[in-house]
Amino acid sequence: MKGTKYPVERIIQILSEASLPGNSITAVCRKYSISRSTFDKWKAKFKGMSTNDAKRLKSLEDENMRLKRILAEKELEIQVLTDMATDVSILP
Repeated sequence: MKGTKYPVERIIQILSEASLPGNSITAVCRKYSISRSTFDKWKAKFKGMSTNDAKRLKSLEDENMRLKRILAEKELEIQVLTDMATDVSILP
């Protein structure tokens, strides 16, 4: 999965900069070389979050990904062992 070139703290700062009076979203996107769709995705994900909340979200997402990988490995091991057990029981 491709990561972002901006850390979470910077994303929060960019979103808050765009919400200041006199700043347009287009100008902020151009300033930081991001697309409007990227800005909208960030806004949907981080809207109303503080930096600490966003860091916590990122750590929970990382932990969730790690746990899913562990679960997939264990399920694969179970499947291999089940296949081996059925193959052994077929033998005379």
